[in-house]
Amino acid sequence: MERKNINRGFKKLRVWQDAVSLYVLACRIFAGFPFELKKAAANSIDAAHSISRNISEGYRRRSLKEYLNHLNFALGSCGEFHLCYVSLKQAGQISDDDHEELDALHYRVENELLKLIESVQRKQKGEAWEDNFQPE
Repeated sequence: MERKNINRGFKKLRVWQDAVSLYVLACRIFAGFPFELKKAAANSIDAAHSISRNISEGYRRRSLKEYLNHLNFALGSCGEFHLCYVSLKQAGQISDDDHEELDALHYRVENELLKLIESVQRKQKGEAWEDNFQPE
């Protein structure tokens, strides 16, 4: 059953949807890591998950400044996740194919996030911003 809520509009954002897909992909790739690499795997998964979490949390904030702050936190998590999978690849802990799949989706998420940040920054410079709750 689809539930609608006045504060769930972030689910329509392609960047949020792709960020969730990135988390799912990270879970698939890193879940089978051996015990001695569980911390690296868990940190990688958490960094990927942090992207979508910050987008949704920022969306739910009612001020433009707070939304932008959370989008920038998500961008920081993008950078953290990039470091995770690149360093794991260099250490020979993920395959070329897994690296390529992660990198392609990560690249898309990062660019979508940059475009969203630019859009919100334009609104901050004078365009109208509705700060009350609107139906989805």
